[in-house]
Amino acid sequence: MTPQYLWLLIFGIVLFIITTDENVAKAFFYVIELAKTNIRKQWWWMTQNPANPVVKYMMYRKNLKLAKELRAKIDKYYEENK
Repeated sequence: MTPQYLWLLIFGIVLFIITTDENVAKAFFYVIELAKTNIRKQWWWMTQNPANPVVKYMMYRKNLKLAKELRAKIDKYYEENK
């Protein structure tokens, strides 16, 4: 038996159980939603965690740009009020 037929058999049995029992279908849906939520949580943590060097660099660049803009506004304010 090739692996393709084995997977087809496994998915066929799971599909049969899901279609015949409503509670199993609900449980399957909840497990899929839980997996999606955990994947989104991990993705958010990887892209927002300040311990990540890439995120650190992106925060540094964003803050540097903001500092330059604020410095320009402050200098412009003092030039106008001299």
